[in-house]
Amino acid sequence: MRRYYLLWVSILGLACPAGHAIPWFPFGPDGGSARSLTADPKDSKHIYLGAANGWVYQSRDGGRKWERLARIGNRDDLVIDNIEVDPADTKRLLVGAYVPEGKSDGGIFISEDRGANWVSQPEMAGQSVRSLTVAPSNPRIFVAGTLEGVFRSNDSGAHWERISPKDNAEIHEVESLAIDPIDPDIIYAGTWHLPWKTVDGGANWKSIKQGIIEDSDVFSILVDPKHSNVVYLSACSGIYKSDDAGEKFLKVQGIPTTARRTRVLMQDPANLDTVFAGTTEGLYRTFDAGAFWMQTTGSGLIVNDVYVDPANPKHVLLATDRSGVMASDDGGDSFLPSNKGFSARYITAFAQDVQHPSTVYVGLLNDKGSGGVFVSHTGALSWTHISEGLDGQDVFSLAQVPDGTILAGTEHGIYRLEASVWQRAGDGGKPAAAAAPPVETSAAPASSRAKTMRKPTARTMARRRQAAKTRVATSHSPTASPALKGFDGSVYGFAVVSDMLFAASSQGMLRSPSSGTAWSLVRALPIDDWRFVASSKTTIVAATLKALQISTDAGDTWQAASLPDKVTQVSALALDGRGTVWIADRDAVYFSADGARNWQQLDDPYMRNVNSLYFDAQGDRVLVTTNGPGTKAFAVQIPSMEITTMDTGWNLRFVRPVGDYLVGATLFDGIVVQPRMVDSPLIAVH
Repeated sequence: MRRYYLLWVSILGLACPAGHAIPWFPFGPDGGSARSLTADPKDSKHIYLGAANGWVYQSRDGGRKWERLARIGNRDDLVIDNIEVDPADTKRLLVGAYVPEGKSDGGIFISEDRGANWVSQPEMAGQSVRSLTVAPSNPRIFVAGTLEGVFRSNDSGAHWERISPKDNAEIHEVESLAIDPIDPDIIYAGTWHLPWKTVDGGANWKSIKQGIIEDSDVFSILVDPKHSNVVYLSACSGIYKSDDAGEKFLKVQGIPTTARRTRVLMQDPANLDTVFAGTTEGLYRTFDAGAFWMQTTGSGLIVNDVYVDPANPKHVLLATDRSGVMASDDGGDSFLPSNKGFSARYITAFAQDVQHPSTVYVGLLNDKGSGGVFVSHTGALSWTHISEGLDGQDVFSLAQVPDGTILAGTEHGIYRLEASVWQRAGDGGKPAAAAAPPVETSAAPASSRAKTMRKPTARTMARRRQAAKTRVATSHSPTASPALKGFDGSVYGFAVVSDMLFAASSQGMLRSPSSGTAWSLVRALPIDDWRFVASSKTTIVAATLKALQISTDAGDTWQAASLPDKVTQVSALALDGRGTVWIADRDAVYFSADGARNWQQLDDPYMRNVNSLYFDAQGDRVLVTTNGPGTKAFAVQIPSMEITTMDTGWNLRFVRPVGDYLVGATLFDGIVVQPRMVDSPLIAVH
């Protein structure tokens, strides 16, 4: 029996923020980097989640399912490490945000309607807010830590003032904060260089570094809610505990090691001797107030935040890098992913099965073992992780070869998907872990090549590129090249011409007549950093950031071609069904119908900072996406060159057709799908 997915808006099951219409709808893959977890103090199942892409999510069922609530500041570069629910009015939310890499940008954002609408607090606008907390004894007092210092609000965040000395040489880069459970004037501040304390609301500050290794970044501070003299502190040098309100700290033994950092400490509200330590190498837990710690997850997990349900302390959630939300129902003994509805993925590659168009593949960047490649058999509506054998590598390109096999171009070579496991190409089918040494990039005799086992230096590569350019004339006859073994370059794109494959790589243009099992260098082209390759019939175009080459005989001979005069750096390349070459840079899109001898510019003022060009053969159009200030994609109809603008609601990396609708890859939010109110046999499920 065949079932069809109806792409009706009503069944998408995706909650969009009130008043914020999003024309295209997100469909995962689920997971990615989650940064912070906070619960409604009056409803422990109502949890808010902060992400590294500006989004705040919410869950109404204790973190089992998530929905997008709002994108803070309508930006995708804000890290949401701090969310606070006003204890006096739980409809009121405060978010502290910052831009990564130490930039002084971000702020405090406030919602009065449970996150549907947000405003920037003007006095904190532009501040890089790294920590935010509310006083347990006075819900009107909030304290924020920024790159500049410590700020306090006495009116629930409506107004703020600095309470740390403006020109203090030490109290800045405030990464963590804690307020005494009884006296709101007692504040602990952890900086990128040791902790500080005030007992008079910021009038005076005291260094509390006794017992702490010098030059320690303080990531988290925890004050026991019943015994305020007990203070836990985590730093890059380890975990510390004080029994005298910070006068002296003792280092907890056992964690972390030199390479492990404890990013967050969290007490079990039902048993204060139980403390969780979220580290860059997994979760640790103590049952005896820090005397003994045990690891409860694998060391590959980076834990950013921990939530313990006060109504059911056995229910524990982790916000992690790359793996999203992890959930435990046994007090932290075991965890499973809990990411339904949460997606913070950076999609870089796409491929579609020719014989089964509802089957599509996407490649990811930055997510290590949690990323790699995902496959959908429902036209991009649901996803399955298939990354065994990739060894956590970033995937830059995907393609299907003539025998139906899927290829992945990664940061370290080419892989073939065989029986749901990725095998490294050119190494006799060995998995990634058994890969051979780096690529040979010359045609030296085998005896001398065997001695060259190291990756070529930049100077060596420059010499080889220059030598290759000297040898290469404007046209070449094909010369047989030895098969590459252990190729270790980055692969940015594939093209198929008949039964011949081409791969644009950082170590030259490659070709394979064997469906990608073995590769050789295209010796007719310079050994260069080839970023783009496209084909149509027997024509192939290839480009670096600065140069263009064309072959009209399926790659047998190549000829250098001129880029448009105004192009300083190529950002995208395509070849349409009529042989027209398309080139883009930061300023415009150009096309040439005569083999790149003459160029014309598309006349559209909004088509700037183009990051993708793709020829859609079925629609006879070129699809364009940009990194511009808007959220638009474009379709250029051929041959009329009529331009259609699509407001997608997202910043896209590229768009691709799947049946009679489009699928977009976002920069930080996974896959989004163009809504279509039709039945589509291309997304049938048997």
